[in-house]
This record gives sequence, C-alpha cells and structure tokens, in this order.
Amino acid sequence: MIDNGFPLTTEPNILREMIAPPNIVSKMLSVVTGNSSNVSDILPGATASCVPWRPTDVKYANNEVYVDLVEEMDAIINRDGVLVKCEIYGEVQVNCLLSGLPDLTLSFANPSILHDVRFHPCVRFRPWESHQILSFVPPDGQFKLMSYRVKKLKSTPIYVKPQLTSDAGTCRISVMVGIRNDPGKTIDSIILQFQLPPCILSADLTSNHGTVNVLSNKICTWSIGRIPKDKAPSLSGTMVLETGLETLRVFPTFQVEFRIMGVALSGLQIDKLDLQNVPNRLYKGFRAVTRAGEYEVRS
Repeated sequence: MIDNGFPLTTEPNILREMIAPPNIVSKMLSVVTGNSSNVSDILPGATASCVPWRPTDVKYANNEVYVDLVEEMDAIINRDGVLVKCEIYGEVQVNCLLSGLPDLTLSFANPSILHDVRFHPCVRFRPWESHQILSFVPPDGQFKLMSYRVKKLKSTPIYVKPQLTSDAGTCRISVMVGIRNDPGKTIDSIILQFQLPPCILSADLTSNHGTVNVLSNKICTWSIGRIPKDKAPSLSGTMVLETGLETLRVFPTFQVEFRIMGVALSGLQIDKLDLQNVPNRLYKGFRAVTRAGEYEVRS
C-alpha cells in the first residue's frame, strides 16, 4: 500500500485483512449487492501491534513449526578440471503453524561460516550481533527467515570430465560424470545441458545411462537421474562441422543440475530451536536440501 508515493504497508498478513483476496463468495455478494470492493471497513488489529507481520488471533489445533535449510551451489570448473569458484547461497525457510504470539530462538552449531546474511524484519538484530543467535516472533505460515552465503568451498559432490577432439571437419565428444565426494545421501535429478556451437551442422550423441535429447535450437540435454553403483555414466558421439572448418574453435560450456535431499553441503548445522509462549504439545521438524545453482564446467 502506497501513501503519498511512499511504501506504507508491505506486510502480506495486514494486506490480506485490508483487501480480501477474491473468492466465489465475494463474487456472488458483489453481484447481489452491486459492491465490487474487497477493501475492509475495519483497520486490521496488527497495524497497531509491535509485530505487524503477525495476525493477533492465530489459533491452531495442532501446533507445528518446520525449519528448512535450502541451499544452491554455484561453481565454475575450468577446462583443466580446476575448481575456480565454489560457494553456497542458502536460505532458512520456516513454516510456522503456532497459536498465539510465540517467541522463537534458533541457534547454529557453526555460525562463523556465514557471510552476507540478510534477515526477515521479525529478527532482532542485537542477539545476532552479539551471540549469532536468531531471536524472533515469526509470521504466520511460510516465510524466509534469512539468507546467507558460504564462500570458498574446496570441493564439489560430482565431477564432469568433457573431452573434445576435432579434425577433418568432424568433432568427437566424450563426457564422463561421477561422484567426487560422497555426501552420504543420494545425489539425484542429475542433468547435463550444453549449447552446441553454431558451426555444428549435426550431432549423433549416445549415452550408456539416461537419455540424450538435442533440440532444434542446438541445446543438448542429458538426463542422468541417479548415478548407478556399477558404472560411471558417459556420453559420446560425433559432430559434423560446417563446410570449410577443419577443427572446432568454439567449445561448449556444460551446465550441471543435481539435488541432494537431507544434506546442507555448506556444512551449516542447526544446533537447537527454543520456543516460548507456546503450548506444551508441539512438533518441531528440520530438513535440508542442496541443489545446483550456477554450476558450470568449461571444456
């Protein structure tokens, strides 16, 4: 909500109370009454609260709170196989289903590894500044509590080894994928994608695991899924260069995707979650997942 050109109300909870989302009942009432406005005549109670991000009368039959560490790994591996850059962008996502006005305290086992932290407005900055503890009254439902970066990681969970040789107008390609550092959990949803250079007229590519598709825009997608235990997935084939070219001069960059459930590759660990002003019977859940972000392998 904008007042005189300045943002005045930005909290979704207050905005939902002030301007009701459309539904079938409101549409039927607008037809009957002729009033199509969804704007409430009553100012929400949270506007006068010191915690405007949370409604005042939240009630649940079952009280639950879930904390997820969601991380993306950004990495660049040069054509010599050397890791040039590797860092994690992560978020602490919370789904809070608690009655009343709960007060939560979340602490990490190793907060010193975190950089470039950003917080939801509900986080009290002084406890974090002095003891690296997150103290907050949470919004209702799902929200992003904080984001962070973990820099200068030394290894990646999988390796990609491309080899391209060309002569006499033909280019031979071979790509191998395997596990470099076993995270202790299954690595799945592995996809390798690369753009064929413009000078390639046609490509005949096969793999010993997964499926290979070459689209009309010359984007090749190799869907691997999970790496089998008995063999390393490999892609091989030949590509025909355009007339007049003997060797390949523009080499593709490989984009890698993967997912690891149950592991935060940054090494960040949640120590404990304390709750105050909440019912005695409640459930706390913790999960972690790491995905590939901007993960590039150059050839």
